[in-house]
Amino acid sequence: MNTKLVESLVQIIESLTPEEQTILEEKLQANKNKPNWQENQQKLRELQKKVFERRKGKPFDPPLDYYIQEGRDERDRQIDAVMGIDFHKEQQ
Repeated sequence: MNTKLVESLVQIIESLTPEEQTILEEKLQANKNKPNWQENQQKLRELQKKVFERRKGKPFDPPLDYYIQEGRDERDRQIDAVMGIDFHKEQQ
């Protein structure tokens, strides 16, 4: 442990004004509330396992990639409409 560093940090913190100390405490608290990516990854794995068990190992039909591509295509059409462009007609 770097004792000198800790002592220096304590001195710096003690030298802060009350307003600065409040800001520091708020920032430290905000960092504690940030989601932990490892916990999120574990939750995702558990959810994936539940879905797999519920579907008894059967894949989605059509595959999930199909729905993702459909959503992208729909978004592209919406953007094209807003911009007044129809790339799909121009490509044919």
